[in-house]
Amino acid sequence: MLKQNYSKKIEAGCDESGRGCLAGPVVAAAVILPKNYKNNMLNDSKLLSKEKREKLKVIIEKDALSFSIGVSTSHEIDNINILNASILAMHRAISTLHITPELLLIDGNQFHTYNRIPHKCIIKGDSKFMSIAAASILAKTFRDDIMIELDNKHPYYNWKNNKGYPTLKHRSSITKNGISKYHRKSFQLLKK
Repeated sequence: MLKQNYSKKIEAGCDESGRGCLAGPVVAAAVILPKNYKNNMLNDSKLLSKEKREKLKVIIEKDALSFSIGVSTSHEIDNINILNASILAMHRAISTLHITPELLLIDGNQFHTYNRIPHKCIIKGDSKFMSIAAASILAKTFRDDIMIELDNKHPYYNWKNNKGYPTLKHRSSITKNGISKYHRKSFQLLKK
């Protein structure tokens, strides 16, 4: 059972999607839910079917007091590394919230303070707190849509199915077709 709140402060849950991919951006979301929010379907996006994620996306966007998305491109990932690019995407998401949070709940164990807002890093936070789970769903669905769109330009990588993750088919397609401008050149794209 997910916890509703960490504190009595205005909390924004933050999570990202696409860290382990070979291609595409890393996408983060920040979500502020009403205090004592209830939704029994809400869970870590990785544990939900695509259909449930899509359904929850609509509910979260309707119920949230504020939500926002931040993106770091594959070029930025190559320049500043995946951890810093993930944190940058989170900062971008937080910066466009319509309500200023008093506490940031960050999924994971590393974060750089944003605008002097206190933060708490929570390992596996997306399976512990509702606002982080909500952020994980918005980040995942937004990123999946980007990868499906990119698949239309580069169908041979099969991004509509693998979303840029290092599947066997994705890697063999890189061997056959070379890399695109959306691939992360700082990642090990092919196994040695």
